[in-house]
Amino acid sequence: MAVSRSENMSRIRRRDTAPELKVRRWLHAQGLRFRLDRGDLPGRPDIVLPKWNLAIFVHGCFWHQHPRCRLASRPKTNLAYWTPKLAGNKTRDRRNVRALKARGWEVGVIWECRTRNPDHLAEDAGALLKRTGVRIAPTRHR
Repeated sequence: MAVSRSENMSRIRRRDTAPELKVRRWLHAQGLRFRLDRGDLPGRPDIVLPKWNLAIFVHGCFWHQHPRCRLASRPKTNLAYWTPKLAGNKTRDRRNVRALKARGWEVGVIWECRTRNPDHLAEDAGALLKRTGVRIAPTRHR
């Protein structure tokens, strides 16, 4: 039985997505503690490290149209709906980043495709933390 577009779309979650959980697990393994889904901040960042004024968005490549990413394919049907929808997402993202920076926050984006490979995730998240001055606790061997 075919699943309707509406039914499929209703299954897409806003928070606790697989890419977000991977980022959270990686940050936690580095000894970092954070807050989730801060509704009082512009754009409601997925992960917030208040001690360092760092807001992290974990963006889905399709929804936020990650440049040059195979996961960010354009829909082939109903372009009258999808073109402004996806462009609006990108516009909203830029507006939220500007608003956060105006409040003194550092902002980082980690893309869904980069969370699929643990090395890429560590590279991107590590670079973000280093850029913003977040100190990572040394890893403990068990």
